[in-house]
Amino acid sequence: MAAAYVEAYLSGKLQRNIQRALRWLKKCTLCPRFCRVDRLSGETGYCRTGRLAVVASYGPHFGEEDPLVGRNGSGTIFFANCNLRCIFCQNYEISHEGRGHPVTAEQLAAVMLELQRHGCHNINLVTPTHVIAQILEALPLAVENGLQVPLVYNCGGYERVAALRLLEGIVDIYMPDFKFWDPRVAEAMCGAPDYPERARRAIIEMHRQVGELQIEASGLAVRGVLLRHLVMPAGLSGTPSILHFISTHVSPNTYVNIMDQYRPCGQAFGKPDIGRRITAEEYQEALRCAEREGLTRLDRRRSRLVFW
Repeated sequence: MAAAYVEAYLSGKLQRNIQRALRWLKKCTLCPRFCRVDRLSGETGYCRTGRLAVVASYGPHFGEEDPLVGRNGSGTIFFANCNLRCIFCQNYEISHEGRGHPVTAEQLAAVMLELQRHGCHNINLVTPTHVIAQILEALPLAVENGLQVPLVYNCGGYERVAALRLLEGIVDIYMPDFKFWDPRVAEAMCGAPDYPERARRAIIEMHRQVGELQIEASGLAVRGVLLRHLVMPAGLSGTPSILHFISTHVSPNTYVNIMDQYRPCGQAFGKPDIGRRITAEEYQEALRCAEREGLTRLDRRRSRLVFW
């Protein structure tokens, strides 16, 4: 199956969407923060990113879900800064402190091509929401030099549906996280009480665009939605409600990674509830909840929990 963005390039759709996305940067409303700053002129808003994307690191990643990793790894590109900045972020230095290097479209395209040359099975764009325009800008240069592996949009779920439509027919695999169900928790964790509603709408739109995760005989994903949910201490993430939503409003055949790796990072140290790891029982209850909801396509990697 050919990567979607190749056809978008050949049809002219990719170039049209680049121009649309760049116009949005003039008064930026790419994400639900609606900062309306002129990023084309170097102004910055909540994501603290101006005209150029900032890349923190890139390389083959073997810690992602099996359908992405295969034999040679997922070709991850970690973008610095974030439109969420959760207080417990495990990539705090990248998301909050913005560590990384600004890259031009040519440089970003070169990174994509380097990852493909290393044998990576996909290009995995980590925290891409605030740099949609810059990613689109790089793609024609990459396609012209032979890029053809699937494109993965690996995001936190705080998206605008209108911005996601700039990616329709371009992104092959959407990998959103659905973090919080309760607006009050979302407000406390990332200052975005509208997160739950935005995430629900975004995931439905992603599924409309690419459908359920398609995995080839090789075991590699080529198209569709792969959804992540991080179980948090004391039920703060609202796992039962989120899994019920996925089953009833997206699809019971959704590929879901129920993640157990929460640990206090960033500003979470010493705080009530989020200042500890989850327990084995909290994680097992999340899995039981998925079973009750009829979600059977669960990522089956070995648990990272140390039981105590």
